[in-house]
Amino acid sequence: MFAHTVLVAALLPLTLASPLATRNMHVLARRSGPPAGFSVAGAASPDAVLNLRVALTQSNPAGLEDALYDVSTPSSANYGNHLTKEEAAAFVAPTQEATAAVTSWLNNNGVNYTTLTPAGDWLSLTVPVSQANELFGAQFNVYTHETTGQQAVRTMSYAVPQTLAAHLTVVYPTTTKGKAGGKAGGKANSTSSASGVAASCANTVTPACLQSLYGIPTTPATQSSNQLGVSGFIDQFANQADLKTFLTALRPDLSSSTTFSVQTLDGGENSQTAQDAGTEANLDTQYTVGLATGVPTTFISVGEKNQDGDLGGFLDIMNFLLNENDPPAVLTTSYGDNEDAIPVGMADNLCNAVAQLGARGVSVLFASGDGGVSGSQAAQCTDFVPTFPSGCPYLTSVGATTGNSPETAASFSAGGFSNYFGTPSYQATAVSTYLKTLGNTNAGLFNASGRGYPDVSTQGVNFEIVVDGSAGTVDGTSCASPTFASVIALLNDQLVAAGKSTLGFLNPWLYSTAASALTDITSGDNPGCNTNGFPAVTGWDAVTGLGTPNFAKLQAAAGL
Repeated sequence: MFAHTVLVAALLPLTLASPLATRNMHVLARRSGPPAGFSVAGAASPDAVLNLRVALTQSNPAGLEDALYDVSTPSSANYGNHLTKEEAAAFVAPTQEATAAVTSWLNNNGVNYTTLTPAGDWLSLTVPVSQANELFGAQFNVYTHETTGQQAVRTMSYAVPQTLAAHLTVVYPTTTKGKAGGKAGGKANSTSSASGVAASCANTVTPACLQSLYGIPTTPATQSSNQLGVSGFIDQFANQADLKTFLTALRPDLSSSTTFSVQTLDGGENSQTAQDAGTEANLDTQYTVGLATGVPTTFISVGEKNQDGDLGGFLDIMNFLLNENDPPAVLTTSYGDNEDAIPVGMADNLCNAVAQLGARGVSVLFASGDGGVSGSQAAQCTDFVPTFPSGCPYLTSVGATTGNSPETAASFSAGGFSNYFGTPSYQATAVSTYLKTLGNTNAGLFNASGRGYPDVSTQGVNFEIVVDGSAGTVDGTSCASPTFASVIALLNDQLVAAGKSTLGFLNPWLYSTAASALTDITSGDNPGCNTNGFPAVTGWDAVTGLGTPNFAKLQAAAGL
């Protein structure tokens, strides 16, 4: 997904020996060979410049988790009393000892660095390959993707001085693969002329269809402080002219000039050249602006400058929002990867960044993926493939449904159980009940003690959108995440208008007070890995989660 080509002046003869192999170093990560699909082209030029990120050991992530649940659990006395930026950052700030040790090491080696987060737990370094090899006991080589020809500079192992072993947890991009798995959805089905508002969701999904199906109001929001953020990656640009065409055809009750604002990071942009319009970016903005009526929406375009890492985009947008005093109350992201493509340390750090946002009152939603039980996209497999970051317990993962009489699980809706994160307390009962229902079905193919996903779902098939002036339809959990995010944004508007706090981290509320406000999906499955995948059943399941939204019931569950 976030593939990055590092420009290399020349390839040198391949040398596999580590320059610091005999020194007192602590290995942080090692892999036995290149990722699938990549081959070694040669050693990276010693003068090639690497943009590296270094994660310092966080002081109290367990305390952050406790604080997150304290402000997110309806039965808690502190429910809705969200943390400030400084309060959230304090839990993950490294100790003074750790900061002093790491920065002293960098200074002594003449390495310039910048602090990336309010907590100071991430530093950014720019160093030549020769120095990176020396600092991290590494051998950075150029790896070429055998199908795309994309090149990336990586190492098969890296280390830090033994004296820093307790203070550093991750350096990247190092052992991660050069090309991640792709967006969660948004596959184009066909093109046609704009059709106008469909009477139902039977054949084509439109804003009017979703409003009717889920009871989503058309009354404009009133609270300008309540913001909705839409993530954009891999040069997917959201086109304002296409949005105008979309609104004219499918939301004629809205002004066709209604649009979104834009923020950029990592050299991101949002080209308005017609042929640069992105299917994913247009889908996400058209179904947030077009559903969350009147909620100020921001398209956050993440570029590739200074990123150079497989999770760079995800980490950078979370850190970008953590640095804001007033981040959007809802963030929807329609991208993902397979969990096994991400080192555990990286996954932990990203998940803790999401936890900070949640503790501050931000609802973070991700599409679950489009490969059923085979991962982010359909692939050959034996054991089931969890997706990432849906396995992170601090975000809300959104699966997909289809049909409306009744709704059923979309066969591509990725769902399952994380191999990295255990079952969180808020879903322990729901998951236990589901596992009992499964019995021996798929036994041994998944981690029965893992965090289950998705959490919720909405429609995800035949969404009508406009791209480069032409209408067509798309499928994917990419359709579902902005839909559910719009529901939450409208609820937040009403909460703020009533003088209450935003919903923030949703899951403890969804699995308790709001569980009965969701329409249970009890048919369908998500095939993959030569199996039928997981079945949708009564109650939570690993295809559609708790079910689809009923706006009026969710209002009541939110105390409105």
